[in-house]
Amino acid sequence: MAMSCDHPDLLPLEEALRRLWEALPAPATAEVRADRDDPAADRAAMDGVALRSADGRAPRRILGTLFAGEDPAAFRVATGTCVRIMTGAALPPGADAIVPVEQLSEAEGAALVQVDPKSGDHVRPRGEQARAGGLLLPAGAPLTAAAAGLRAQVGLPVAAPVRLRVDVASTGDELVADPAPHQIRDSNGPMLAALAHALGAEVRRRPSLPDDPEALAKALQAPDGAPILLTSGGVSMGEHDHLPSVLADLGATILFHRIRLKPGKPMLAALLGDRLVLGLPGNPVSAYLNAMLFLPVALARLQGLRPPDPWRTATLAARVKNKGDRPLLHPCRLRDGELHPLPSKGSGDLVTLAQADACAWIEPGGLEAGAKVRCLPVV
Repeated sequence: MAMSCDHPDLLPLEEALRRLWEALPAPATAEVRADRDDPAADRAAMDGVALRSADGRAPRRILGTLFAGEDPAAFRVATGTCVRIMTGAALPPGADAIVPVEQLSEAEGAALVQVDPKSGDHVRPRGEQARAGGLLLPAGAPLTAAAAGLRAQVGLPVAAPVRLRVDVASTGDELVADPAPHQIRDSNGPMLAALAHALGAEVRRRPSLPDDPEALAKALQAPDGAPILLTSGGVSMGEHDHLPSVLADLGATILFHRIRLKPGKPMLAALLGDRLVLGLPGNPVSAYLNAMLFLPVALARLQGLRPPDPWRTATLAARVKNKGDRPLLHPCRLRDGELHPLPSKGSGDLVTLAQADACAWIEPGGLEAGAKVRCLPVV
């Protein structure tokens, strides 16, 4: 009987993601308070005419037009008059309601109202959203795009958006540009660089990391390194897999090494000073899937964003076996909400991964056709 090579001490994926998130520092953000009432004046919520609701449907002479940003004091609405007004414009003195253009007609310079207006109709009242001095966002709130807009709205400085830099380096002396049959080309480097760019990072390719421990240590301590270093290879149990021990010798904090996932078990994450090293396995499918799972978390945390959720949900179109003790991410084509499993040959099968749209999460024991599963998009 075949024995499983899995181990009970492997770290579950969710625990590994939690450790990574909690170990990384998020940018400090100050609280945001309203600098004035929001809106700062009664404003039109629709295009139409501003008028006195008490005058009912009586015809009104049109005094002129108010656009957003114009001083409403140029007009004063009295009985028998109104002002054309555009969405966002402040109400002129005397007006207490808006009648939308869809409920109006005009004849000889007068507005003919087709409804019975009520005070406050289609008006955004002053202070509806916030009062001056009110707390809008607490300290430490995520730096979302909406938060950036809110900071600008209350007059606070907003830094220009920048992409966090990620260095990408493959590991192994066997990587060559023109390989003999016993050598290989570096596919992981270009793949991971493309993925990091797609996830919003500024990417720099670095030369392949050597298998020699002393040279590897020197490369890891490069003074111009990015906040995140993505490596592939050198993290398993082979004689040339030096990355874990070299990082430990350099005083790095190992967040985790080896997780309960197939493929991708040898995954390593470490903090070397203020630099995060994500040590991905060398097989390309493992490297891709682990980068897809862990890099977005690191990018979000370091930029002060909310934790990302890369998972989608779909239905399996056919049975997928999983004889191991670890959850399996199996490549599939996604068609009309159904995941069609592809015949994968394992963690080195880059051909099948490139043909896939998503990888389905298959629990140990496998899943039958029709099962609802979460899946990781292939971007």
